[in-house]
Amino acid sequence: MKRVKNICLLLFALTLILVLGGCRGEKEEGKESTLNSTSSQETNAEPTMGGSIVVGISQDLDSLDPHKSVAAGTKEVLFNVYEGLVKPDSSGNYIDAVAKSHTISEDGKTYTFQLRDGVKFHNGAEVTAEDVKYSIERCAGITEGGTPLIAAFSNVKSVEIPDEKTIEIHLKQADTEFLAYLIVGIVPKNVEDYNKNPIGTGPFMYDSRSPQDYVKLKKFDEYWDQDHQAYLDEVTFKVVSDSSALVNGLKSGAIHMAARISIDETASLDPNAFTIYEGGSNLVQALYLNNAKEPFNDIRVRQALCYAVNRQEIVDMVSDGKGTVIGSSMFPAFKKYYMPELADYYKQDIQKAKELLKEAGYPNGFTFTMTVPSNYQKHIDVAQVLVEQLKQVGVNAKIELVEWDSWLSDTYVNRNYEATVVGVDAAYLSARALLERFTSDYSRNFINYSNPKYDELYEQVQKSTSDEEQVKLYKEMETLLTEDAANVYIQDMNNQVALNREYSGYEFYPLYVQDMAKIYKVAQ
Repeated sequence: MKRVKNICLLLFALTLILVLGGCRGEKEEGKESTLNSTSSQETNAEPTMGGSIVVGISQDLDSLDPHKSVAAGTKEVLFNVYEGLVKPDSSGNYIDAVAKSHTISEDGKTYTFQLRDGVKFHNGAEVTAEDVKYSIERCAGITEGGTPLIAAFSNVKSVEIPDEKTIEIHLKQADTEFLAYLIVGIVPKNVEDYNKNPIGTGPFMYDSRSPQDYVKLKKFDEYWDQDHQAYLDEVTFKVVSDSSALVNGLKSGAIHMAARISIDETASLDPNAFTIYEGGSNLVQALYLNNAKEPFNDIRVRQALCYAVNRQEIVDMVSDGKGTVIGSSMFPAFKKYYMPELADYYKQDIQKAKELLKEAGYPNGFTFTMTVPSNYQKHIDVAQVLVEQLKQVGVNAKIELVEWDSWLSDTYVNRNYEATVVGVDAAYLSARALLERFTSDYSRNFINYSNPKYDELYEQVQKSTSDEEQVKLYKEMETLLTEDAANVYIQDMNNQVALNREYSGYEFYPLYVQDMAKIYKVAQ
């Protein structure tokens, strides 16, 4: 924090003459940091069964119900508890989970699954076709008064059970991407409250929770995949919203693992005590703008902010250049959809920014508030640099730090804000998961972006069964977001994971998850 503050002061003092190089940051996804001087020991470490681990997380879970949770930080925990008909692996492929096989009809309207034998819920009951049918219908709103809990499931026409081991999901219209959403957790039918009684089929089962303090999971001994059972007996996710306290917890041994910590924080850790992994965060970090509020309802103002910002400078200052500059709502892990050229669409141009502000009626700039969740130091650091950069065009940005629960309710749900610095995840391995949220009538379009052309492109995507056409349409949507300056896009942040050397086995995923079943204690 101190380093970022000092840099911001330097930037302010030299604001008219300081221009850093525009080389784009590159990341080595899934590779260990050069800070890890004994990577061969980590790679060859012998795993043992048993033991426990404490994982530091920056926010409490918003819900234990897998169909109602929205926060990325919640999904990284629940990934260990729930499984869908399919699930993602660390390479981004879909592998069968509760189902043992699946087929998709040529017209993209019928998904058929053969259920796996012997899959048990954490309460000991065997998963039935009725449970699967209920789970899908619940997500589709068929059992919840007609309101889908997950938007993509609004396309579900019916769920049929031809026999006790077969599930057919019939869609209203073709959707060749729907498989991505079937990683959603299968839950047992007739449970009164899944938030109070979370029951899944994953390698870990829910044990206990103290709100704002911890969530404890225990190994599920009857997990269906006996060849890939969890090594650890117990995992505790400890809520530590203060970054300094998190690092102190790592140093003291009270916390054994933490993800998404800063370069400065990992540098302060003893390299003999921790393995540091580096990868992408798979988040779109941006200065998100409320397009419905003045002055951000004027495209010229939004574009002015884009021209005022030097993204590479932010990446260099906040994370030593480790991160990937982006220019729209897509991150590099989605390779076939990602458009690296959009990162250069708004090259810093102070004069152009001032001209646009003058045209929009703000020749002397304006003042606005950036709402930033106080438990994410990386977003705070970026906000501080943005404040100094925007001063160059006469715009005065004030940072308002809020607790995560307040951000989630006031900013995300109620859209009561002007601008905010956060990272948005995909939730599912689908371009739709990132881009659907900006359609005009989407319930989670928290920036209030509205463009009829964008909505039209999305409708075309939904009707298309051609992968080539879908990629083309999604790229057109990304380009519109950039041209309209829907947000001030910044980066896919570098993700640094610190793991105590008593443990090993960490793997990155192309989603915002932590697979604790692969972590093990190293044989001593």
